[in-house]
Amino acid sequence: ELALKSLGSEGLFLFSSLDTNNDLYLSPEEFKPIAEKLTGVAPISEFEEEETPDPSGETLSIVAKFQPLVMETMTKSKDGFLGISHVALSGLRNWTAPAAPMSVLLARQFKAFLPPKNKLDLGDPWWIIPSELNIFTGYLSNNRFYPPPPKGKEIIIHKLLSMFHPRPFVKTRFAPQGAVACIQAISTFYYTIAFRIHAEFQLNEPPDFPFWFSPGQFTGHIVLSKDSSHVREFKLFVPNNRSLNVDMEWLYGASESSNMEVDIGYLPQMELESTGPSVPSVIHDENGNVIDSRDPSGEPIQFVFEEITWQQEIPWEEAAQKLEVAMYPFKKVSYLPFTQAFERAKAEKKLVHSILLWGALDDHKPLCASPPTPGSGRTLRETVLESSPILALLNESFISSWSLVKELEELQTNRENEFYSKLADLHLEKYNFPVEMIICLPNGTVVHHINANYFLDITSMKPEDVESSIFSFSTNFEDPSTATYLQFLKEGLQRAKPYLQ
Repeated sequence: ELALKSLGSEGLFLFSSLDTNNDLYLSPEEFKPIAEKLTGVAPISEFEEEETPDPSGETLSIVAKFQPLVMETMTKSKDGFLGISHVALSGLRNWTAPAAPMSVLLARQFKAFLPPKNKLDLGDPWWIIPSELNIFTGYLSNNRFYPPPPKGKEIIIHKLLSMFHPRPFVKTRFAPQGAVACIQAISTFYYTIAFRIHAEFQLNEPPDFPFWFSPGQFTGHIVLSKDSSHVREFKLFVPNNRSLNVDMEWLYGASESSNMEVDIGYLPQMELESTGPSVPSVIHDENGNVIDSRDPSGEPIQFVFEEITWQQEIPWEEAAQKLEVAMYPFKKVSYLPFTQAFERAKAEKKLVHSILLWGALDDHKPLCASPPTPGSGRTLRETVLESSPILALLNESFISSWSLVKELEELQTNRENEFYSKLADLHLEKYNFPVEMIICLPNGTVVHHINANYFLDITSMKPEDVESSIFSFSTNFEDPSTATYLQFLKEGLQRAKPYLQ
């Protein structure tokens, strides 16, 4: 109360965003973001000083390409951003170009991407940055403006993402956090490493309230030597193949419990790419003397690189799938694109298990609200969809798919294929915000459906309080949500019997 009286609500909000241990005292470490902001000088962390690679090693030039979010793809754009203050979106509107269009990094800084000794098989994933969150730990505070200093392997990822924007958080507020990688190809001296990173950006600064910008994922690959002295190529990007690929959340008040707006949108381009292989920063002649990096005519010396012969490799799609399953165990079941799922179901004489969402199921975003509310796809994927009994039944009796509402709305209006249009129509008829689980025949007929909010409501009740006519709890599983979802799937199979005979 004294702090509120001294600082006012907005002052206390800024203070508490810096006071990470909530002891009402700012330590030098907690005050550091403000010191850096006021002085414009960011001291090098001790860890980074210890880890600084040999400055005479090779350097890699990286360019950033960025096209800003298409504002018209935001749901709120449909009513002209009615009721949203211009200030709330200022950080988003002003972010029109990368913070650093080009950067030169030391090749050895990419050592963080090398596999540990026990992960040398193709497609065997490991964590570069482990996730520290799960359904039990909850999520990190929304009330923050400045990222914590990166440590260890976080440093290179923080450096790379800082090329886009000065405030990247390499650990997201929601699970699954972190960065995962696997070997895609092996040669005598080189690896190709595929990776996937979940990170987000804070676009606002005080006195404005926080605005979180969370791309669905960053993915890419690096070709580097096994001793990390040479990087042949590097690419990192946000996939843009779906109609929505970014989640945004912004606070409307000076506390953690303040109202929060949520929206999704489309980002056309966010990528980093090396301009060529890493090159020596210092060149020696055969006698070990340092020579000029330009020839007598003033042209830079051209380097010739040997061809890499890969002895073992797996396709990019397979590596990406391995990374996806590491992040999301529910993906042990294949989730096919909407129309493909119905074609497969028809061929295999199975039912379609379909999840229709406002936001994506396999991006790190919270999907419908923040903090996570009942009904979020995030809750589903971290509980029932990754439980063993559900995975087993889905693999045995269903073809699974998930779709964005926006994609099905587009398919619904596509008159070139009446069947696909009808499938979308039948799905959207049953949809209620934010997530609907649907079981249907290969011809699109819906035999059973349940809204995620309702599902989570009844599974949070005591078994004796649930109407037996809705869902009956199985005694075989302690977890009521697993038991109820299993019951939902079995009832769908039962209801479909008359149609399938």
